[in-house]
Amino acid sequence: VAIDPKTGGLLAMVSKPGFDPNLFVSGISTEDYQALQASEHKPLFNRSLRGQYPPGSTLKPFIALAGLETGSIGFTEKKFCPGFYQLPNHSHKYRDWKKWGHGNVDLSASIEVSCDVYFYELAHRMGIKSMHDFLAQFGFGNKTGIDLLGERSGLLPSAEWKKRKYGKVWYPGETLIAGIGQGYMLSTPVQLAVATAALASRGEIIVPRLLREVHVSNEDTVKTREPSRNQIKLRRDKNWDIVFSAMRKVVHGRSGTARATGVGMKYKMAGKTGTAQVFGIGQDEEYDEETIAKKLRDHALFVGFGPIEKPVLAVAVVAENGGSGSGMAPVARDVIQRYIEKFSEAR
Repeated sequence: VAIDPKTGGLLAMVSKPGFDPNLFVSGISTEDYQALQASEHKPLFNRSLRGQYPPGSTLKPFIALAGLETGSIGFTEKKFCPGFYQLPNHSHKYRDWKKWGHGNVDLSASIEVSCDVYFYELAHRMGIKSMHDFLAQFGFGNKTGIDLLGERSGLLPSAEWKKRKYGKVWYPGETLIAGIGQGYMLSTPVQLAVATAALASRGEIIVPRLLREVHVSNEDTVKTREPSRNQIKLRRDKNWDIVFSAMRKVVHGRSGTARATGVGMKYKMAGKTGTAQVFGIGQDEEYDEETIAKKLRDHALFVGFGPIEKPVLAVAVVAENGGSGSGMAPVARDVIQRYIEKFSEAR
């Protein structure tokens, strides 16, 4: 999904595998329709609008911003990552994606290398209520209001939600998992794109739309749809810059998880990779993609916007069972690059 952060205009929305819409023009045959419905790949399912996925590490820039805003952590404060995290007086180890750890990392480095341990600690300090309330401002857990039918809302969990849904209390470990975009957390690609556009525009939430204007032939008039806007106010505007700088390093930094994508780029892009587990892994087990059925492999995600100085496009890419999020970064890069070229040509 690609969105203009200034207008909310959806410039691209793709769901694959797809189908040939020409089959429906003059009336699709029963055989062809049943084949589409029965396909295990669900081509009739609009993943961009209705697919709900754990956002994984693409949530970390938002969590980092929440940490700065709530005063839960300082920009230069460092956390040592040995490859796992333990709650006080608990033996359970919450693992980092990097088995041997990242060593000492501050906020900027934690986003650049996507350190889970840093965000476990940050989530623990903030608590689920502060996280929930801050993320809700970016539209997580709510429909975006896009001018299409069938949108789903994703899920932004809270202690109250769990009590209402399951009649159970919220556990501290669930806060840690939510801090890295896993557990109960769910987002749609459209939702991720809108939230990323809000980052790019420094807090302006715009309702996404496909319909830009209506031509009324009998009145010979053109009615333009003005975007609906809301503004997220931060205590310190500098916090936007801190998060932008860290997201820049994801693509252009020496240790960035998408650094290969930044090689030779004509502009600077802010981004964040994400990998979301489809199933849980036991305490003493290891994830082995080669031995796991494809439908159980991790989802791959990437969100980004560019150019950083004056963003013209925000993009969210999700690949079901696609493995590493770094593999999705070139998709966002190419979409933004092509749009910049077209934009320049138009001017």
